[in-house]
Amino acid sequence: MILKVARLGHPVIRTPAYPIDPAKIATPEFQRLLDDMVETMREYSGVGLAAPQVHLSIQLAVLEVENHPRYPEMPSVPLTYLINPTVTVTDAAPLGEWEGCLSIPELRGRVPRFKQLRVTALGRHGEPLDFVADDFHARVIQHETDHLKGEVYLDRMPDMKSLSHLPEWQRYVIEPAARAARNKS
Repeated sequence: MILKVARLGHPVIRTPAYPIDPAKIATPEFQRLLDDMVETMREYSGVGLAAPQVHLSIQLAVLEVENHPRYPEMPSVPLTYLINPTVTVTDAAPLGEWEGCLSIPELRGRVPRFKQLRVTALGRHGEPLDFVADDFHARVIQHETDHLKGEVYLDRMPDMKSLSHLPEWQRYVIEPAARAARNKS
């Protein structure tokens, strides 16, 4: 089932999420929620979705990057469920890239994120997860775990001058960059 996405301005987006009782993970209701979140993320062409974005103040996020139309050049990230995640920065080198958000539709902005993270969490069936994420994978995790803290990418932007509406961003940033790349080859 496609869930309704909360937009910036709804209090749930700015409310820190609560940890999930691990005993609830195996319940049919929780497993259905996981499926619904994945379906919602895919329906809206997202690469991640956090529970606060579907009106639930719980520490849960899903992410996946597989032949994504918006990020064709990015390496694949398998479908991942993060329950009660903890993120530790292992390489604080800042990488500034463009981000958007399902809860802030039609806008893009340049956001600095850390290059590498260690992530511990529970997976779909309550199994412990412990892995390192780099570059774009790390960016997606930081974006989604920010939602669990009641934060959005706009809070991370040191300068709002790059904030753009989607059509203008495509016309004045993406298309000129693509032309310049073609001219180099």
